[in-house]
Amino acid sequence: MSMRPEDVRFDERGLVPAIVQDARTREVLTLAYMNEESLRRTLAEGETWFWSRSRSELWHKGATSGHTQRVLEVRLDCDSDALVVLVEPRGPACHTGATSCFHRDLEGLRPNGSGQTGDAQTPGEGSAEGGDIGAALEELYGVITRRRREMPEGSYTTYLFGKGLNKILKKVGEEAAETIIAAKDGDLDALTLETADLVYHLLVLMVERGLTLEALGRELARRRRGKERE
Repeated sequence: MSMRPEDVRFDERGLVPAIVQDARTREVLTLAYMNEESLRRTLAEGETWFWSRSRSELWHKGATSGHTQRVLEVRLDCDSDALVVLVEPRGPACHTGATSCFHRDLEGLRPNGSGQTGDAQTPGEGSAEGGDIGAALEELYGVITRRRREMPEGSYTTYLFGKGLNKILKKVGEEAAETIIAAKDGDLDALTLETADLVYHLLVLMVERGLTLEALGRELARRRRGKERE
């Protein structure tokens, strides 16, 4: 049965969830939201468009990274209030450089006992667990450093380094703004995600400019000692 945009039941905010799947592998790539305009653009242009709830604006997937998604089919569920978008991805779906945004295991649900999913919790690899922020930062910094050295094709981190300092600075500013919005909205989950995005982009900036975690740690320790003497 064919679908028209007017058949979709948008919620009270004018949005409908869109599950994006790789048309070939059927892997779920991301869950995003569309309003009527982004859905019409998706159907008309043959590439995915979404509505950003944090920025309150339309966004074209891949407009910045080049990782667009060619739309092959859009399906509407039986209640007309959810979409499945089958695409041909042109690069990673996740801003971290992972193929799919769903690349982390939920604690306690690891049927193979390994806790590994192939891709990593950080941009493409890594295994820091247990909420150890120091270990997580060191691991992520190491991943980003390797990306800078090896420049693997298809990596979002490679893309940032390839675009240069101005692009990295722009992303840091954007992520800082999104973190502020999430904080003002009072959504702790959104704030956690946006803060993680900001930290990642700050680490990319540090690697680009040669600032080490050790140097940052020394400065923070110096400030702490200064406060203790006051």
